[in-house]
Amino acid sequence: MAARIDHDAAELEALRVLSASVGADPLLVQGAGGNTSLKEAGLLWIKASGTWLMNAATTDIMVPVELAPLLDAVARKSPAAEKADQFTPADLNPHRLRPSIETTVHALLPQKIVVHVHCVETIAIAVQANAEALLEERLRGLDWAFVPYRRPGLPLAQGIAERLQPRTNVLVLGNHGLVVAADTVAAASLLLRRVTGLLARPPRAAPPPDVDALIRLAMGSGYRLPVAVEAHAAATDLASCRIAASGSLYPDHVIFLGAGSVIAGPNENADAVVARTTAAGQPAPASILFPGKGILMRRDANAGAEAMARCLPDVAARIDPAARVNYLSLEQNAELLNWDAEKYRQELNRSSAATLQ
Repeated sequence: MAARIDHDAAELEALRVLSASVGADPLLVQGAGGNTSLKEAGLLWIKASGTWLMNAATTDIMVPVELAPLLDAVARKSPAAEKADQFTPADLNPHRLRPSIETTVHALLPQKIVVHVHCVETIAIAVQANAEALLEERLRGLDWAFVPYRRPGLPLAQGIAERLQPRTNVLVLGNHGLVVAADTVAAASLLLRRVTGLLARPPRAAPPPDVDALIRLAMGSGYRLPVAVEAHAAATDLASCRIAASGSLYPDHVIFLGAGSVIAGPNENADAVVARTTAAGQPAPASILFPGKGILMRRDANAGAEAMARCLPDVAARIDPAARVNYLSLEQNAELLNWDAEKYRQELNRSSAATLQ
């Protein structure tokens, strides 16, 4: 028994190290997105909701969930499956953290180690109408499955259950991301690198931002330059700007930046854009894209919003301008924005991530 405990402790430590490495790569994980897990002795140890994978090696962000009752709730399609904190042993969760909203995804896969990332290479394919055909070309020989978009939580778990085969260890989630599973952390890490390498394609080069013009456009407003200079490519690359203008590509964009992207008109500055959007009954946008110039972020935008502003051009630059793209519908946007689990994650993001001024 002691050897088993030591082995599991070593694997959990290895998972923390892998999680921190994955979480520090913005091409794999952005902000509080993504999650990892380990199954042992009837428990599923998974990243807590609203925490950042990049902190996994230095901060206690893993939460235990009793696996059997959670799987029973999923099988019964019970709403309890979306409140996995009901199945968390209190004595093993001293910080009262809430398990990830995607705990059900990890529970359904039988492998001991599960890694879920919002890999930009994967998302750039997973948003396309012919995603399965593109994946068939690139992932031939692997045990993979494509799961069309469903809201994270119980709907996504049900979609996975419909596609899961006994040997499946790679899931591509439509408009969402990538899941890999293995029986050791080392094997999961290798599989993750293999799949992301197979799905990789070079991004389009983007012109540099016109910083002077952006400063003038922000003058006197509640907007500022983004933290990451890479974020400007969503607007300076006009093909990416057109893709962004057409709607929401994936859930975390909606959660942290709002539905879709707000594009400035030819003669609009930041204040004019805000006046237009608020007159239409919408809040002041978290970010504004100025075609050919770059982007501005609302002055109170936090680290989660900044991470998603960087993610948008990373995804869009890997989508062919001629591709048919599946965007989230108005109903799917509203479903995410009104979901209690995501409101909780938003609140954690506001309270724990320093506001960037």
